[in-house]
Amino acid sequence: MPIRRNLAENLRRLSSSHASVAAVCRGLNMNRTQFDRYLQGKSVPNRATAKLICDYFRIDEDELYRAPEAPEPADAGLSPIHRMLYENMVRGPSPALAGGTYFTYFAVPDRPDLVMQSVTFVRREAERVTFRRVTRWAEGHRQGGARVPGWHYGVAVSRLNWIYFAGINRRQTREPSIVAVQWAPYSEPVLVGNAFVLTGAGPLCVKVIMRQEVRGISLRQALRMSGVVSLDDPRLDQLVASLAREG
Repeated sequence: MPIRRNLAENLRRLSSSHASVAAVCRGLNMNRTQFDRYLQGKSVPNRATAKLICDYFRIDEDELYRAPEAPEPADAGLSPIHRMLYENMVRGPSPALAGGTYFTYFAVPDRPDLVMQSVTFVRREAERVTFRRVTRWAEGHRQGGARVPGWHYGVAVSRLNWIYFAGINRRQTREPSIVAVQWAPYSEPVLVGNAFVLTGAGPLCVKVIMRQEVRGISLRQALRMSGVVSLDDPRLDQLVASLAREG
């Protein structure tokens, strides 16, 4: 397969885990027309641009250009229980959740006056729902510990009125994560539930709240907005602050 076609297929695969191609271009600070030429197999980037792309997707240059491997049946060779787990997690019923950007707030252990504000990009493709969640401790925050960036990618499925976000952190620790939420009985749409997260002290189960953001948010904006927020911060969604105080 020509190198341009390899590049195009690999870029389409890598971009599919993001909110949109436009979001990828904003994250790369790259002209959309230029990126589309790579996606269409019309040209290849120079060495500097290729490094920028590889750094963004956290891959080696070899992975950017090598021929995509022929897909294998996902359940080939799996035992019945493994096959059932795979089908439940990847092919499960599609949740009643619109694609778009969601602010995700996690309770901070031992600090009821704070929440961790993250951003989740939800993508719908027919009946499949995938997501990308950006989380980090704000640098220099006096109550925060070490900076712990989170870039979780995964799928969302629905079971018995609960929506499960199952993902893997593609930064540093590579830990799995589970967020289970359901629509709360309020006049304004809000998802509430629990999350299994990794902290400096080990894995913990914490409360979580999700609210859809109607404005478009770029990856760069998401990074700036992610971090520890006080419940008294006037910029914080007041419904979220109220729910967080109620526990």
